[in-house]
Amino acid sequence: MLFNSFQYLVFLPCVVLLFWLSPQRVRPYVLLVACYVFYMSWKPIYGLLMFGLTLLNYVMGLLIARASSHRKLMMSLAIILNLGTLAFFKYAYFMRDLADSWVGQLGTHLPPLGISIILPLGISFFVFEFIHYVVDVYKGSAPVRKFTDFALFASFFPTQIAGPIKRYEDFVPQINNPARPTLAIVEKSFYLILLGLFKKILFADNLSIVVHSAFEHPELLSSVDLWLAVYAFAFQIYFDFSAYTDIARGSALLLGFKVPENFNLPYLASSISDFWRRWHISLSTWLRDYLFIPLGGSHGSRVFTYRNLMITMILGGIWHGAAAHFAIWGAYQGLLLVANKEFQQLSQHLNFLQRIRQTKVFHYFSIVLTFHMVCFGWVFFRAESIAGAMLIIKKLLFLPEAQQVLNPFCLSIINTKESTVFMILPAMLALLFAGQLAAKKFAQRQTSFLLVPKWAQTCTFAVVICLLIIFSPDYAPKFIYFQF
Repeated sequence: MLFNSFQYLVFLPCVVLLFWLSPQRVRPYVLLVACYVFYMSWKPIYGLLMFGLTLLNYVMGLLIARASSHRKLMMSLAIILNLGTLAFFKYAYFMRDLADSWVGQLGTHLPPLGISIILPLGISFFVFEFIHYVVDVYKGSAPVRKFTDFALFASFFPTQIAGPIKRYEDFVPQINNPARPTLAIVEKSFYLILLGLFKKILFADNLSIVVHSAFEHPELLSSVDLWLAVYAFAFQIYFDFSAYTDIARGSALLLGFKVPENFNLPYLASSISDFWRRWHISLSTWLRDYLFIPLGGSHGSRVFTYRNLMITMILGGIWHGAAAHFAIWGAYQGLLLVANKEFQQLSQHLNFLQRIRQTKVFHYFSIVLTFHMVCFGWVFFRAESIAGAMLIIKKLLFLPEAQQVLNPFCLSIINTKESTVFMILPAMLALLFAGQLAAKKFAQRQTSFLLVPKWAQTCTFAVVICLLIIFSPDYAPKFIYFQF
């Protein structure tokens, strides 16, 4: 069930009404059933997988909390079982192909797996939530005693498929004391849901057509075309993923729950470390707390710290997908973080660099540079293979051996409607930065769209709904992060 589908348009208000009309003691059970209906609407059999993992981690949490010895062993066992489940569904084919390539050097090949494995929706997200839970219980946090509460934490449908990654100590207390839907909460919920649909349908879905065409046939496009295509994907993934988060937050608010924000104007980041404080915040903080710090963090030599950074980002890349280009994307992000730390270290010892960094010109230059460094990384993230990514990178750098198209804007593989979207990308790029700057200014002045007169809100919502109807694509693409 997609957030941008008619089914969800019917499902959400029905669940909200049934939830608030039920007696207070029954509401958690009503919501839990709704969560499993939502998840099992795709493949019912995977409801058993979620229930099994939920039961496993619930029991392990209680055992770890009660144990006086072997607590670390039980925590390790729980992590292994969680990661083992994730590895089976997500990396079985990848590991088999990798092993086959090694064995192939000896002149033989491994037999096929003989089974068909379909990746369960959201497994990467709720496995990380389970790991966070057992680790925190091991560190001394109180376990969740009521199974219904823990099952609801794991299966909460607004965040079930693509996050944000929740922390149980923030979520569970809300179960028995959800915020009642005041007029202000309902207005904010509708605003977030409509904002998410606006981002997803008008921008992300239309851009996805252009991006798919360009990345499927990069050899037919010029360097200028591919720069526009990379910008298009930067727009697409931001609008797509932030749209999911907006709709998730709005849906959760209607049920009286608050879930964490996942984005904070990431393309206004002035460094790569600043970008990762703004982009997919719930994942980056999870990687910091449960991978980077346990590896030793920055408590050691510079080489030790950089090693931990590289391991964290490479594993973060592999978390996104079972393919070598995701590992390269993670390594690329790690190298950028290392280079950023080196520059910071250098500037601390050079007074003229410190003065330059404090200027507005350097700040804006850093934003533009960071954005383009991120765009280079998106090439590896989006490309179907390393070879395809390298061809695009060569063309982006205008290398002569990669130039096979004489005329710029070679849009023969894209139809007229898509070409229109393709050609206005530079204007959209400027609008994105202008919009983010305006949002930043508004945030600093503590103003909000919800504070404008009601008639203006109503007119805006009506215009947005009309735009959604007029410019919606012929089909509803899935959210990008559904595949993870």
